[in-house]
Amino acid sequence: MQRVKVEISDHIAQVTLTRADKRNAVDQAMVDAVIDAAAQVAQSDARVVVLAGDGPCFCAGIDLGAFGAMVGKDPVETIMPRTHGMGRTNQWQEMVLAWTRLEIPVIAALHGPVFGAGLQLALGADIRIAGHDAQLAVMEMKWGLVPDMGGMVLLPKLVGSDVLRLLTYTAEPVTAQAALEWGLVTRIEADPKAAAMALAAQIAGKSPKAIRAAKRLIDLAEQAGAEEVLLAESREQAALIGQPEQLEVVAAHFAKRPAVFQ
Repeated sequence: MQRVKVEISDHIAQVTLTRADKRNAVDQAMVDAVIDAAAQVAQSDARVVVLAGDGPCFCAGIDLGAFGAMVGKDPVETIMPRTHGMGRTNQWQEMVLAWTRLEIPVIAALHGPVFGAGLQLALGADIRIAGHDAQLAVMEMKWGLVPDMGGMVLLPKLVGSDVLRLLTYTAEPVTAQAALEWGLVTRIEADPKAAAMALAAQIAGKSPKAIRAAKRLIDLAEQAGAEEVLLAESREQAALIGQPEQLEVVAAHFAKRPAVFQ
């Protein structure tokens, strides 16, 4: 069965989890399909991505049947090898972190349960738009486990240490409103998919070179020191201004507006 559908139109890539009958639970086929989808988008002309899920929810977490298939296997041999991401991730981590490495913005449209593996996948997006019915949970502690799909790289960038510990220790779902207040989601909308598509259209209409430069700069700013970020600001700006077509865009913009409104 198909696990993921990729549709690209008007420079917008729609990547949809299609295992609705299983609430988009993550099994091996889903892991492979999501990684392949990220690679397909990277090679396309898309300028922005919308991640979403068919059916009653975005993703209810790991498929326990698939997890049961690991019983009896050596966990060190199955989890520890760095098989993806230029030798930095395993396949489950790659399912999430592949989206962070895309050069274009990624928007996740969240509805219903967004649990465990589903939450970690959502963390791979630049922006998360949640429906009023969304519930988010770091679910792994329920099974006596810890987040292991890049969640511990991404969650500390969004929430405070106390919130991170509360979510991880309890495995309790939180409402969209609590997630908004804590920084897990960006906005709450009645129709998160429609809102995500509208935002994607807005981003796709901007300069693709500037958007990519902005993402590179933001990624660096979140981890580097001030001196390195300042140099990167200047380098990215100089590269953009040095393009003849960009100078024409800036000149046309300033010519249309009185100086006081620029």
